Amino acid sequence: MLVIIGILLFELIIFIHEFGHFITAKKCGVKVNEFALGMGPKLIKFQKGETLYSLRLFPIGGFCSMEGEDADSEDDRAFGKKSVWKRMLIVVAGAVMNILLGFVLMMITLIPNKAFASNRIAVFAEVSTSSQQLQVGDELQSINGYGIHTSMDLNFALATAKNNDMTVTVKRDGQNMTFEHVKLPTTTTDDGKEVVHLDFKVAAIENNFWTLMQQTFLQTCSTVKMVWASLIGLFTGQFGFNEVAGPIGMTSAISQAAASGLERSFWDALSNIVFIMMVITVNLGVVNLLPLPALDGGRLVFLIIEAIRRKPVKPEHEGWVHAIGLAAFLLLMVVISINDIIRLFH
Repeated sequence: MLVIIGILLFELIIFIHEFGHFITAKKCGVKVNEFALGMGPKLIKFQKGETLYSLRLFPIGGFCSMEGEDADSEDDRAFGKKSVWKRMLIVVAGAVMNILLGFVLMMITLIPNKAFASNRIAVFAEVSTSSQQLQVGDELQSINGYGIHTSMDLNFALATAKNNDMTVTVKRDGQNMTFEHVKLPTTTTDDGKEVVHLDFKVAAIENNFWTLMQQTFLQTCSTVKMVWASLIGLFTGQFGFNEVAGPIGMTSAISQAAASGLERSFWDALSNIVFIMMVITVNLGVVNLLPLPALDGGRLVFLIIEAIRRKPVKPEHEGWVHAIGLAAFLLLMVVISINDIIRLFH
């Protein structure tokens, strides 16, 4: 049941992304030739109006095929015939829909909570090293330069800390104060990694309609920030290539989260899966907006260039760039998948 739910949620993420392109194209007057969920041979197909709708064999993607998207077309409703700003809207719509889905999934995971964690220190442990510099009532602003607004920000800052020697900024009596060399307790995992923990508890925020909306928005923003920080960390060497996961790695992570939740209850397992799917859909939205060939962000770059030059880049030139980018992306996915498989057996 959990595997089926996981697959359905993953397909929902793909569907929402492609539906964003689809509905925006329709609203902008672009002819959509096919809307497909999945890849490979068609299992189910039907024609409604000008658009062919299909469900395909492999649940690993989908597409929204628009007239004149990748080739010249004389049709007045072709993608290339529309104004630059309309094409920009169509290109970014998929990523925006993914982030909006992340907002909804985040809300689903937060609804059962009796309260939410704030960023204000409420009480220290009996044995506490950080209390030498911090005090009750301090509002955490940043740890090692990473902004703290939610519990997700706090967890990410601790998870990425290289040691327990922290630079912490807090708001105290309306003033921001920065403390160097703040010590927090650590434990060592089975693989030898040092994990930093808090030696204080933060104040609770009551769960009501308004705080739920606020926390859903803030936690979704924290997820977007976490994805960007992770991508920057990959380029700067903060994170290694072994910490990147593809579809196989994500499936493994979902399975582990489900197994962990099942130790408590089916609903905890389902909540864990929904949370991971929230991270995945926000991740997909953010990554798709990167200015890289073959991604929506890469297409957006060409549209921005067209808007500045007031004439489009030659289609064959843009096509070559996207083709090379797609080939590089597919090669990267193969390498990541091999790495995922190796990790499964270690």
